[in-house]
Amino acid sequence: MQRALLAGFLMFGLAGAVQAQAPAMTDAAKAMIGTWEFSNADRDKTCTIIFKSEPAGAGYKVEFDSQCADLFPLVRDVTAWKYPQGDLLYLIDAQGAALVSFSEVEDGMFEAPTPGVGVLFLQNPSTVPPPVKSPAQVAGEWTMRRGDGAPLCQLTFTPTPLKDGFALTVEPGCEAAIAGLGFVQWRLDREELLLVPARGAPWRFESLDDSTWGQLPETPDRITLVRK
Repeated sequence: MQRALLAGFLMFGLAGAVQAQAPAMTDAAKAMIGTWEFSNADRDKTCTIIFKSEPAGAGYKVEFDSQCADLFPLVRDVTAWKYPQGDLLYLIDAQGAALVSFSEVEDGMFEAPTPGVGVLFLQNPSTVPPPVKSPAQVAGEWTMRRGDGAPLCQLTFTPTPLKDGFALTVEPGCEAAIAGLGFVQWRLDREELLLVPARGAPWRFESLDDSTWGQLPETPDRITLVRK
């Protein structure tokens, strides 16, 4: 009987010690609870991380989606998170050691230069831009239109590598001013599409939806590219 009571007291004390390790949850930490995007700097590797409020060792529970461990092997050792501590958000292992240290760079975005991995990012879903398109998604036939919808030119974005981008074909019948620019190449620069003329600066476009790009900077008679 005495042994059972002693064992019970020991277990109770141990549970209390473990719970005591978790820091008090501040308002800033509470604001982190939920699902966030976890990515590299180029956002060609993305997955989701879920911050939870339940205590876990020296921090609070954290979960990653199934593909995170394949994209970022270090998350296999992450067992908890804590924030803020010295204004940093930490992903920690079972011993409480920091594996990744994030600092907030703007509202809803954290970054962490991580040796051997590069710069990692956390972004609140409400601030995450659309996924970066791949060349395969953009290659194909496009119509260049003036702001009023009048067609200016038919272009084919080929998947054939050319210099630092891909070959572009200008189809017969283009408006003279557009044909005279001699567009020869297209490429992607993060979220932007660039059309490169034979001479002069590239024309830049931003994605408006899955089938439309709008020229930058935006003007009342903005030129668009519309997928055929």
